[in-house]
Amino acid sequence: MALPETIAFGLFAFVTIASSLGVVLLRDMWHSALMLGVALLSVAIHYVMLRAEFVATMQILVYVGGVLILITFAVMLTRRDEPAESAEVTT
Repeated sequence: MALPETIAFGLFAFVTIASSLGVVLLRDMWHSALMLGVALLSVAIHYVMLRAEFVATMQILVYVGGVLILITFAVMLTRRDEPAESAEVTT
């Protein structure tokens, strides 16, 4: 492998690992879903680097376009709104 390809692979491997850790370690479900999208997109880039463009396209269409949108809607529909702090009246 040439040096630019090795650097690109290392960069996207780091992005994949960091975003995967973000999926697991973040406490907010919305940010975790966004990190999942980044992880899935970076895996698609790995497929492109392996010259498997069809698999990369299916990765984006099925996982990013389908599963991630489903998770996003589930998060938005089941998320509880935090109650606003009630103003205390002092007498």
